[in-house]
Amino acid sequence: MDVKMPVKFHGSYQVVIRYGDVEKKEICQKLNFIRLAAGDEESGAPTHQITYYAFGCKRMVEGRIKENREEKVTFDAQGREYEFTPSSRVC
Repeated sequence: MDVKMPVKFHGSYQVVIRYGDVEKKEICQKLNFIRLAAGDEESGAPTHQITYYAFGCKRMVEGRIKENREEKVTFDAQGREYEFTPSSRVC
């Protein structure tokens, strides 16, 4: 399954990271989703590698698509939920 949300290399995005009762929000840039060959819909294996920069640091996680819409995409990754939406903030 491909990501439906349009992604621009020079765009800004909001990422909300949820785990347990904690919710953390960040602005990120250089967002990229790479489909993993090993991940399929039936197994519990990750389907995508997610790469982005937040606060000048490169972040990479692997996860499965949980919600896939044009206005947002959500992944389950390593016991956490990553929700990406386009940001209106100009960086």
